[in-house]
Amino acid sequence: MRILVQRSLNSNVKVNDKVVGEIAKGLVLLVGFTYGDNEDNINKMVKKILNLRIFDDENGVMNKSVLDVNGTILSVSQFTLYADTKKGNRPSYIKALNGDEAIILYDLFNKELKKYIDVQTGIFGADMKVNIMNDGPVTIFLEN
Repeated sequence: MRILVQRSLNSNVKVNDKVVGEIAKGLVLLVGFTYGDNEDNINKMVKKILNLRIFDDENGVMNKSVLDVNGTILSVSQFTLYADTKKGNRPSYIKALNGDEAIILYDLFNKELKKYIDVQTGIFGADMKVNIMNDGPVTIFLEN
């Protein structure tokens, strides 16, 4: 499981020119799955994301979590996080979990997050246009 976490001031995802998910202050998560990922991986990542201290405190120090700042999450499925470019210039996605299995894990991931925080999403497998106003910029790569 790979997740690119971006601190955001304002972000949205569109499908067919219609906004399907939108947040103000919070986190944008680009989420990808590989073979062997499971519920344990998801639970660990959810805990890590919710407690990741990447928001500024009163002294300008990154010491607060998305929960501490009453933020929200925009979760977007992103199989291209498993692109392999070691050979040639055309990425291989062989390490990305197939869609039928990945959607189950993606839905489980979002369901677990929603127990603690407001989560907006894109549409799995759709051609999405993602607009991210990265705050900082702060971008962190998590891998399980």
